[in-house]
Amino acid sequence: MTKLDRRRFIATASAGGIGAVGSTQMAAPALAQSAPEIKWRLTSSFPKSLDTIFGAAEVFSKAVAEMTDNKFQIQVFAAGELVPGLQAADAVSNGTVECAHTASYYYWGKDPTFAFGTAVPFGLNQRMQNSWQYEMGGIDLLNEFYKKYNIYGLPGGNTGAQMGGWYRKEINTPEDLKGLKIRIGGFGGAVMTKLGAVPQQIAGGDIYPALEKGTIDAAEWVGPYDDEKLGFQKVAKYYYYPGWWEGGAMLHFFINTAKWAELPKAYQAVVKAAAHQANSVMMARYDAQNAPALKRLAANGALLRPFSEAVLDACYKSATEVYAEISAKNADFKKVWDSIKAARADNYLWFQLSENTYDTYMMIQQRKKTL
Repeated sequence: MTKLDRRRFIATASAGGIGAVGSTQMAAPALAQSAPEIKWRLTSSFPKSLDTIFGAAEVFSKAVAEMTDNKFQIQVFAAGELVPGLQAADAVSNGTVECAHTASYYYWGKDPTFAFGTAVPFGLNQRMQNSWQYEMGGIDLLNEFYKKYNIYGLPGGNTGAQMGGWYRKEINTPEDLKGLKIRIGGFGGAVMTKLGAVPQQIAGGDIYPALEKGTIDAAEWVGPYDDEKLGFQKVAKYYYYPGWWEGGAMLHFFINTAKWAELPKAYQAVVKAAAHQANSVMMARYDAQNAPALKRLAANGALLRPFSEAVLDACYKSATEVYAEISAKNADFKKVWDSIKAARADNYLWFQLSENTYDTYMMIQQRKKTL
């Protein structure tokens, strides 16, 4: 290699080196832009004492932080710390907070269509909720409706089928519902009204004293694990099942649509994955906690009672009437309800063959104490 060739080689190599360094320097800002540092606030509709429900928001927040190396942080606030629990959707809608963890049916009063995101009487169970929302277009249908309120929603946990509540007297026939003052809201309350019951809207912390004083005759909440914490068995001994108005109560993460649109696509994917994780964890925790809690409740005097077929039939008939009445005057409601009805019919066609047959046999073994 001549001196001239060496000089040309060095010059070329130097130019290449400068170009390489320049490329590296140019790439850094691009990476930073794709993974910016973001801080959001999430308001929950639930107190910290209800660790299974409130905890789902903590699972979500932790997952988002871990998947973004702590660049995207979501601080979780309990009900009342930023806004009252039942105003969580409003806070998201008007941009007071970026997101919330709540039950969409709390906002039934704004539009009955909100109920479908959580649960409706004789609707979908937990597994059906997942299949409808994730695989049958449910998330898109709900978000088509939610966007009218500046909300983007994602499934964020489930209680499973709930219990039918605590009663100071036995409920044997539909006649026993007449005049019954029961803490129940939303869609379930509308159905109960048709049967002569008197629904009461009472916050969770006020239910116990209302039952104790006889201000109400009955109250529904969630299931054994949460109900035990509230002490209902001390003031209303009859514990009925199933909670036909909440066969699979789904929680939601509500996100302000403008804030959602601002997120990089990678962060949107992270949020979806974190919500999915919270959805799975919450149900698993309830399944782990409800059986031990039920045993303790029974040991402390709770008397388990199934709703009779006559009572369930009357409630089913009443619910069908309410669906028809609302569908006739609310196009959004009808559109979502028609989709859910189709999913419900197909799922029960399948579940009765495999799932129900297997579970029924195994439950018989449980009663025989062979498990």
